[in-house]
Amino acid sequence: MKATPIGLFIALFGVVVGGIFKGVSPIILITNVPALFIVIVGALGATMASFDMKDTTGVISAIMRAMFPKAEMDPADRLTTLVRFATSARHDGILSLESQMADLEDPFMKKGLQLAIDGNDPDAVADVMRTDIRTLKARHKVAADWCMAYGIFAPTFGIIGAVMGLIATLGHLDQPELLGHGISAAFVATFWGVFLANGIMLPLANKLKRMSTEEVAGREMVMEGILAIQGGQNPRVIEETLLTYMPPTKARELQAANDG
Repeated sequence: MKATPIGLFIALFGVVVGGIFKGVSPIILITNVPALFIVIVGALGATMASFDMKDTTGVISAIMRAMFPKAEMDPADRLTTLVRFATSARHDGILSLESQMADLEDPFMKKGLQLAIDGNDPDAVADVMRTDIRTLKARHKVAADWCMAYGIFAPTFGIIGAVMGLIATLGHLDQPELLGHGISAAFVATFWGVFLANGIMLPLANKLKRMSTEEVAGREMVMEGILAIQGGQNPRVIEETLLTYMPPTKARELQAANDG
């Protein structure tokens, strides 16, 4: 289930319908081009100034992953695969795993297993895999921080847009019939600044952080399993260790299925 686009739509739906109940036409919100321009472009510029250009260009793909995540290897499948490899290595030696890696879709697991099969020192294998995880976390943090920064800047530019709108409106005090429309239009920028922050960018930042946490946990499970396989541990012990990386309910279900 793609919860992020559904959640963002619900947020927008709630705001729009609530506004209609309050007598606010959505047309007013989307036709105020100057307000949109000040908030969207202003916040974008401030955010870009806070990061390297490559961070800004890369954040689009990160946002698309958050909106439409690709199917990842299920933790239960990952655990089952590692336990199967551990059983094979226990019976036939670790070199026997090389013939079983052809259909392995997880590049991180394949990389770690290949390092172990090649006879590298366990500490060297662990260092390579930890570096890979550390790099992944740093890369994901940049995308989440970018969205967070945009969410911080957007309300401020909304205020700037409102101030500019009020300045323009107060320049027409000799035309009282224009004051009401001018003041309401001025606050459109404030609305967009607050909504872009709390309705879009901050939720995306939280989703990117959550995705990163889940991916890191999955890779740490893989690293733990591969190092245990390389060390010749009992498959049952490896299974019990890897189960600690899973939610308790899911771990109990998987353990019961395996025992059965």
